[in-house]
Amino acid sequence: MGIQLHFDCFSGISGDMILGSLVDAGLPLKALVRGLKAMPLDGYALRSRKVTRGGLHATKVDVLIRDKFRSPLSLGRIQRIIASSRVPAPVKDQSLAVFDRLARAEGIAHRIIPSKVQFHEVGVVDSLVDVMGTVLGCHLLGVERVTSSSVNLGTGVMHSAHGQLPVPGPAVTALARGIPVYSAGPGRELTTPTGLALLRTLAQDFGPLPPMRPSAIGYGAGSADPEGWPNVLRVFLGESLPASRGDTETVVQMETNLDDLNPQAYETVMDRLFAAGALDVTLTPVIMKRGRPGIVLAALVSREQAEAVAGVVLRETTALGVRMQEMSRRVLPRRIQRVHTRHGVVRVKVAETERGQTKATPEYRDCKRIAEQTGRPVREIMDEAALAYRRAQGKRKK
Repeated sequence: MGIQLHFDCFSGISGDMILGSLVDAGLPLKALVRGLKAMPLDGYALRSRKVTRGGLHATKVDVLIRDKFRSPLSLGRIQRIIASSRVPAPVKDQSLAVFDRLARAEGIAHRIIPSKVQFHEVGVVDSLVDVMGTVLGCHLLGVERVTSSSVNLGTGVMHSAHGQLPVPGPAVTALARGIPVYSAGPGRELTTPTGLALLRTLAQDFGPLPPMRPSAIGYGAGSADPEGWPNVLRVFLGESLPASRGDTETVVQMETNLDDLNPQAYETVMDRLFAAGALDVTLTPVIMKRGRPGIVLAALVSREQAEAVAGVVLRETTALGVRMQEMSRRVLPRRIQRVHTRHGVVRVKVAETERGQTKATPEYRDCKRIAEQTGRPVREIMDEAALAYRRAQGKRKK
């Protein structure tokens, strides 16, 4: 099972917030300082202090830099410092990967190749310490798996070396591709490029808090203290637990109420929703306002196909809007197996349950096609296909 670390990024994430949360969860600051001495870099010191952010008690870890060390470091020099460090190889490799992500993100943001990137917001000594300290801290805590919630990027505008920019800034926007993010809270940047690059490098999965047995909860404070807002990063550290059978995935559920659509259109609407990528479509009769009968049209769809499916709903029905929300679902591993019946081949959907057991369902469309061709009841074709599957399984076990 092993040690698991889960980041709860309800107020974003940054390098100092991660260090603070790890120290708050039990990472000894002295051990971290001692470990970072393997890095050929001086001119800085680590300080830990207790603070309050919006009613939450948290740990703030500051990297104190001497004035002469505040100038930016080039990517090449950062890579040489990390490569020559006497830290464990996994710590070295992951730290290099973080700065590679940062360089690529800055390159995308400014449309230049990564090797030509000139770091401004990142690249100074404190970012190097944040990155090496975070990766080393996870190593010292024995973390084997890292997961994360969706990431709050913040709102409003921010000030940078390139002038005033919308939140999130260009580098964070580039780093956010492909992971669940959102904007909420005070009008400021909540997620920094360094924090998100660390998260992208360390985290194996994004989603709700996974099954685990927490042994420590840590709160790492950000530098800002917005009024009425708990600007902290929360981490859960503990033993990971085996999940229930099946994989958890994030899907979008969309719904709309219909009371003036000709029921003859239902079949066409459902067919086109499936063609657009819907995973499931249902029609549920309801009583609407002023006692009118109506229908709730609901569709389940992946994030990638959500806009296409919503477009079908708005185009093919009388609806003026559609409700959309993300949710998690757990699905069993499945496969398609073909079986031979007396009148043709039928596909069987096979799902794997616990202890090697399976449950199988003949594909209705295949059974319907054979029933229409032979004139036999479709239930008999389905029974015959199910029997053929069981016989095939019996032969395999022998």
